[in-house]
Amino acid sequence: MLTILSQNFSLVNSWINELRNVEIQHDRMRFRRNMERIGEIAAFEISKSLEQKEIEIRTPLDMVKVKEIAVQPVITTILRAGVPLFQGLLNYFDKADCGFVAAYRKHDANDYFSIKQDYLTCPNIEGRPLIFGDPMLATGASLIEAIKDLLTNGNPTQLHIVAAIASKQGVQTIEKAYPNAKIWVGAIDENLTSKGYITPGLGDAGDLSYGEKLQR
Repeated sequence: MLTILSQNFSLVNSWINELRNVEIQHDRMRFRRNMERIGEIAAFEISKSLEQKEIEIRTPLDMVKVKEIAVQPVITTILRAGVPLFQGLLNYFDKADCGFVAAYRKHDANDYFSIKQDYLTCPNIEGRPLIFGDPMLATGASLIEAIKDLLTNGNPTQLHIVAAIASKQGVQTIEKAYPNAKIWVGAIDENLTSKGYITPGLGDAGDLSYGEKLQR
């Protein structure tokens, strides 16, 4: 199931506009905060679909029965570009456990790329909702590799994928690989370049958040 957070006009549209705008992108703190905000909105929407339980709490005057999240989710992302979006998810799911994947595209002389995944740390996700934050869902290749490895840590009850910007092709690839996943995106762009970059997109989310990286 796909949900486009900017489909019905809201503040999300303004945040995405600022993420894309080259006149504003130089402000790294603002860029990171807008990514966080999209994560926060996605977390709020995801929370509506989580399993609930009834608990009893004491107020200063009486006891009251209320609803609470039955099982806290596990939130994961790909380092480093995914950190601001991940932080937004964690701001709202503040009781969640977390996992991290270190992965990158490795280009050859002909500019074809393969996915290199060097590191993964994740708690047991058996019987828990799994939420994966990836700011740019382009081809979907790195996301599929990361999720495949994460699922060696158990079978989640739900799989949620959150992206600020996604390509139409990337969404279709994820839907084919994980048909039961719920995909939450800020906006969808129609095209990918020959190098697998989303267009019009917004550029490199990691560089815009933290500075241009050196390739080694």
